[in-house]
Amino acid sequence: MKNFRNSFFYVSVIAVFSALIYWALKNGKELEKGRDIVVNTSTSNQWDDFIDALYHNLTHPLAILLVQIITIIFVARLFGWICKKIGQPSVIGEMIAGIVLGPSLVGTLFPEYSALLFPAASLGNLQFLSQIGLILFMYVVGMELDLGVLKNKAKDAVIISHASIIIPFTLGLVLAYFIYENFAPAGVEFASFGLFLGIAMSITAFPVLARIVQERGLHRTRIGALVITCAAADDITAWCILAAVIAIVKAGSFVSSLYIIGLAIGYVFLMLWVVKPFLKRIGDLYSHKESITKPVIAIFFLTLLLSSYTTEVIGIHALFGAFMAGAIMPENMRFRSIFIEKVEDVSQVMLLPLFFVFTGLRTQIGLLDDPYLWKVCGLIIAVAVVGKFVGSALTARFVGQNWRDSLTIGALMNTRGLMELIVLNIGYDLGVLSTEIFSMMVIMALATTFMTGPALDLIGYIFNRRKNYIPAEIRQVSRFKVLVSFDSPEGGKTLLKLANAFVKKMSGNAMVTAMHISPSSEIHTFNLEEYEKESFKPILAEAENLGQKVTTLFKATTDMDSDIATVANKGEFDLVLIDIGQSIFEGTLLGKILGFTTRIINPENLLNTFTGKEKLFENSPFDDRTQQILSKTEPPVGILVDKDFKSTDRVFLTIFDPADSFLIEFAQKLISNVGSQVTVLDAEGSVKNNPEIKETIRSIEHNVPNHIKLLSQRTLEKEFLQEQDLMIISVDSWKKLVESRSPWLNHTPSLLIIKK
Repeated sequence: MKNFRNSFFYVSVIAVFSALIYWALKNGKELEKGRDIVVNTSTSNQWDDFIDALYHNLTHPLAILLVQIITIIFVARLFGWICKKIGQPSVIGEMIAGIVLGPSLVGTLFPEYSALLFPAASLGNLQFLSQIGLILFMYVVGMELDLGVLKNKAKDAVIISHASIIIPFTLGLVLAYFIYENFAPAGVEFASFGLFLGIAMSITAFPVLARIVQERGLHRTRIGALVITCAAADDITAWCILAAVIAIVKAGSFVSSLYIIGLAIGYVFLMLWVVKPFLKRIGDLYSHKESITKPVIAIFFLTLLLSSYTTEVIGIHALFGAFMAGAIMPENMRFRSIFIEKVEDVSQVMLLPLFFVFTGLRTQIGLLDDPYLWKVCGLIIAVAVVGKFVGSALTARFVGQNWRDSLTIGALMNTRGLMELIVLNIGYDLGVLSTEIFSMMVIMALATTFMTGPALDLIGYIFNRRKNYIPAEIRQVSRFKVLVSFDSPEGGKTLLKLANAFVKKMSGNAMVTAMHISPSSEIHTFNLEEYEKESFKPILAEAENLGQKVTTLFKATTDMDSDIATVANKGEFDLVLIDIGQSIFEGTLLGKILGFTTRIINPENLLNTFTGKEKLFENSPFDDRTQQILSKTEPPVGILVDKDFKSTDRVFLTIFDPADSFLIEFAQKLISNVGSQVTVLDAEGSVKNNPEIKETIRSIEHNVPNHIKLLSQRTLEKEFLQEQDLMIISVDSWKKLVESRSPWLNHTPSLLIIKK
């Protein structure tokens, strides 16, 4: 009755108001009399009008800006993905994408398309939108700086950092002396040209450096902490010097610049002693995500915008104000993390690529059409590397670091990335850098950032340092070592329970390592330790309940499957346990066969089912990441498909082939350590026809009677399977079961699928 009433109401409302619309339009026609309305009745003219309107819509500034953003994001993500695959930071790919879309490549090969996509009149909109992205980015950079670290570890770091600024700054100034006459824009004083070239040589990309340190597992080492501190000190010092250089360039003379510098000092004093305490008080009152309201968020964003506006008006650029606003944010890590989450995705995914492309549109590599120009470009790169790499490394060595750590510091401090492009664009906008020098410096920024990864690999190779940091306590010799690699804490607790069943009574002859690997893009330097602590808290609590000693290992990376395999191989583990859970099977036909259901219908899977395109085992035997881990890992890998795993009291082991006999070794460990009751299924007669396997089972039965039994039947009752706690099967046999759509699959307990 209710449905009928609702339907009647819906039809009635539509009918009544449609009639009113018709009446208004019909009677409104009478009002047109005497107003000289021209009605176009020609079909051809109507088509022309449509085409004209469509062309107007396509060439409207908003439409052009939107298609520019779509193209830029797509190309930037593509090149960023390619660079990640070859072990380079994604920022390299985004920088290359900018140059590709500019006149250096697309503009040269497809000039008509380039003129259509990036007409000169549209570049102003692109520039201002990219500047908003930079302001948000610098806000995040300021928040990522942990000023507390500078206070605690500043001694050696400040010496190395300031040396890594003054040495390349001086070399850049000397280089300017030799190239000023040929490359400085007309009307630019030598001091302005030289100072900008010097500061451009001195920049280190703190965000890129921090990501590299995380990805290579150096953040927990002494050298990692030192180089992060060096980069932080470098960032603060370099941006202060840059502000002074901008003031000098804009003022036109040193004396005039003193007024600007005086205002800048007053601004910094106001931010540190008035605004910072005010923001701290707000942060203390609203320290949790649930308590942060829109007015609170508005206060912080207004602070950002007012700070940027103030520094722009003073004459030291809006980006310095954004950086300062981030640096004075409340030091509460959770509070900063909330704001970074709100800002970072928009700024880095959508707005920053616009800046890279805008930089690329200014970069004209085609202008370097003479061997002499390429020699100058090579000289610029050489000066940059000597000043930053060699200068930092020698200083680090002088203050007491060994050669390996000194060279590592030099390689990391030589990373320039996005920060370099920001400085170069400021110089270009001020008219201090010519197009040729700007293009050469962009190439230098690319080259020095690109070389960081290979340089670290070479240093590691020369000094025999492992690419992936593995603590000595894990590398120590043990009889049986288990690596538990988990994504979620709940999954980690389950895997730890399973690992404990394999080693419970082995005491000092076994070791369990719990490893959590997380995408480095989701973790920030300032809350790395807190994130690690929170990730392992449930695992350590479970370990205490089990009475199991656990070694923890945390890594931030861009290539999770490769790093799991590398740690497993380098650590010489005897068993690696990972989980894939139910989620990858839910919504697929294999999920239904396994007994997994989901409340959410996957539209893609539904469409594929109706069109007949669904692959029965689209997520089988495993997802892509698990497949990669299996292919790259040398030790045995156990994949747990968790179907509410509780214990290993009753274990069901299947042998479909003589090659599956290695599974008996794992069953024996479960019997020895937790007294599991193991049932071995000889489905194909492989045990019956193999005296060696039979003897192994008989030997176990002799040592621990009533803990292992052999079944020789092809079919199993549903009740038997549901009574089991764990089913152990080899990867190859699992594939056979899946491909045959075995009726077992719907009734199996939790599965441990092992690759030999």
